[in-house]
Amino acid sequence: MPFDLWVVKVGGSLHDAPELRRWLHALALTGGGRLVVVPGGGPFADKVRAAQKQTGFDDATAHGMALLAMEQYGRELVRLQPGLQPASQDKELRNILDQREVPVWMPASMANDATDIHCDWGTSSDSLAAWLAARLGATQLALIKSVAPRVGRWAASQLAGDGLVDRRFQEYMRLGRFRVWWLGRDDYRRFADYINAEQRPPAEISSS
Repeated sequence: MPFDLWVVKVGGSLHDAPELRRWLHALALTGGGRLVVVPGGGPFADKVRAAQKQTGFDDATAHGMALLAMEQYGRELVRLQPGLQPASQDKELRNILDQREVPVWMPASMANDATDIHCDWGTSSDSLAAWLAARLGATQLALIKSVAPRVGRWAASQLAGDGLVDRRFQEYMRLGRFRVWWLGRDDYRRFADYINAEQRPPAEISSS
C-alpha cells in the first residue's frame, strides 16, 4: 500500500460535465496504485430522492438504494476510462492498487455491513469517502465538486451549512488522519502536481 494514499470522490454533479472524462483520464494517468475513486450518486441518487418523496419509504431504505446509485455511477466511470477497476471489498481495493491500477469503490457491501455508518441522507458520498479514507489509512482525501473551490481553509461545518458537504461529514473526517481538499471541475489540469506533492490544492477543509 502506498504511503501517501489518496481517496478521490468524483462528484455526481460532474455527470454531464465535459470535464468528467478529463478528470477520469487524469486519475487513471497519475493515480495507478496511489488512489481510490469514490463515485457520487449523480442522477441515479436523484431518482432515489424523487421516488422517496413520491412513495414515502423510510430513510434506511433510501440509504440502501443510494448506495446502489453510487455503484451505478461507479460502473459508468469504469466503462468510460481504461485503467479503472470496480472493487467492493478491502482486499479487492488493495489488490488493484498493488497492480498499479485505480480501484473504483462499489460501496454497498462494505457500507451495509458497517456498524458505524448512519443510514440516512445525512451521510452522503462525501461522508462515505471520508469513512473509506479512514478505513484504508489514506493520508489525503479530495472532493471533486462542480462548485469552484474558494482559496483558503474552510471548516466542514461551514461548508455543510452552505450545502457543499453533508451534515455529518465533519464527524466522519474525525475517524482518520488525512487532509481534505476541495477540488473543482478544472483542477484535473493540476492534479498530477497535487498527487506528486509538487504543490498542494489551494482549498482545504478542516474538521474544526
